[in-house]
Amino acid sequence: MISFVYFDVGGVVVSDFSGTNKWVLMKRDIGITPENDKEFDQFWDKYEKDVHVGRDVDTLIPLITEKFHVDFPADYSLLADFVNRFEPNKPIWPIIDKIKQDCRIGLLTNMYPRMLSVMIKKEIMPPISWDVIIDSSTEGCQKPDSDIFQLAEQKINIQKDNILFADNTIENVNAAKDFGWQTFLYDSANHKNSSNDLLNYYNTLFLD
Repeated sequence: MISFVYFDVGGVVVSDFSGTNKWVLMKRDIGITPENDKEFDQFWDKYEKDVHVGRDVDTLIPLITEKFHVDFPADYSLLADFVNRFEPNKPIWPIIDKIKQDCRIGLLTNMYPRMLSVMIKKEIMPPISWDVIIDSSTEGCQKPDSDIFQLAEQKINIQKDNILFADNTIENVNAAKDFGWQTFLYDSANHKNSSNDLLNYYNTLFLD
């Protein structure tokens, strides 16, 4: 029986870039040309790991300027640019409400510093009180590393097979499954159907 559900944020609780072309659009808007796409993606993959565990994403602006010869406005913020392109995932809001009626809920997210508070301020997060929040940027560990799952489990003191984790990245889902949790792979390209599928799967596990 499930007694705690952890939700990923980007692509699950919030509609971010997952399943969209928003990442490409953002690159074009800041001046990254199609010819530089591969190199920029490699650059981003390299530094995002540091950002997930505490490095401020806006410290990458001068590195991007130097490496890719991009001229940013004086008041430009990568963090603000990201969040301004995010949207509420409204189909999952009633699903979260229904699950919260039965058990405790929390967030388990790879996050940039300050990003979660900015999203809450912009009201794109569900208006709900989370029992536990595991934010990689404040905890210093990130998915899919086992350390963050161990921390998340310790925070709630619940047996592994009574925890359900919903994430939109197969690597993270597999890591949680290997750790002994129940898992659900969320499809960010179809929020409505995947949200309903999540509730149906949760109900099956909850009543089991």
